[in-house]
Amino acid sequence: MKKNRLLVVLSLLLLAQQPKAQQVQISKDQLIALTPEWKGERFPDGRPRVPDGILKRMKSVSVEEAWAVMKNAGYGYQIAEGWQVINPDSTLVGRAVTANFMPGRPDVWKAIDSLGKQQGKRGQNTWAVDLLVKGDVYVADQFGAHRNGPTIGDNVGNAIYAKTGNGIVYDGALRDVEGLKEIGGFTSYYTSYDPSYHNPQGDLTTMIVGINQPTRIRTVTVMPGDIVLGKLGVVVFIPPHLAERVVKTSEIVRLRDMFGHQRLREGRYTAGQIDAKWSDEIEKDFSKWLNDHINELPVGKEQIQDYLKERTW
Repeated sequence: MKKNRLLVVLSLLLLAQQPKAQQVQISKDQLIALTPEWKGERFPDGRPRVPDGILKRMKSVSVEEAWAVMKNAGYGYQIAEGWQVINPDSTLVGRAVTANFMPGRPDVWKAIDSLGKQQGKRGQNTWAVDLLVKGDVYVADQFGAHRNGPTIGDNVGNAIYAKTGNGIVYDGALRDVEGLKEIGGFTSYYTSYDPSYHNPQGDLTTMIVGINQPTRIRTVTVMPGDIVLGKLGVVVFIPPHLAERVVKTSEIVRLRDMFGHQRLREGRYTAGQIDAKWSDEIEKDFSKWLNDHINELPVGKEQIQDYLKERTW
């Protein structure tokens, strides 16, 4: 028994001494351990994969609706404000891929870069970008770096858009903003603009220290696989296990509002009746209204049928 324990200890010590990419990119096991509430499909690296259908429906969710569901579930700090925006009239929705940067320090930068080169990687600013797939949003904590800090210009921006069909959430300075605005669907949230650029051969202003690690964006803890919802100048980060609940709640609220507004215009109920907890009579009227208009409403027929079966109101 003692011999077995000694072998385990020696194995752990040897593993700890090996230079591993996990010093920057989180391992699959670690990521799964940090997202235990998600029970659905995952990407090969362990990142939660919320279904495309939920992403599509998420675009109609309001910030207030998403906030209310998360607040009630105990997630009270999932909204980040104070952004400059590319395409402010568009909505950004996707699955987060996270990157953490820190102020450059030559010895640490060289150690990290050496690990990357052993895997054939070049250019730390693109390591996380290389992992992106359709439906992702690149979410980077660039610690607000400004002069000599930009790691994204129109070249990297085009690469991101080609891979994801989305823009970015980037706590730092962008360069080539005019060029980025020419990418039609590159709806993005960023902190500032500066014409300088990240130069690893010169001022080591930034270095990557984490890929798909827990990431801080403003006062929000963002996890890889979180659903990014950006609209009206703010960004909401929705834990994957709450995404479907957020969408369903939003759709119910939207349908109830449509029904309530119609009945108010018709004079069937008073504002007091609609604005308070609905009586059984109104609830039955609402269910009948859903059935009568099921093919005309801005929510899928299948979803409405599910709502009627569940009787969640």
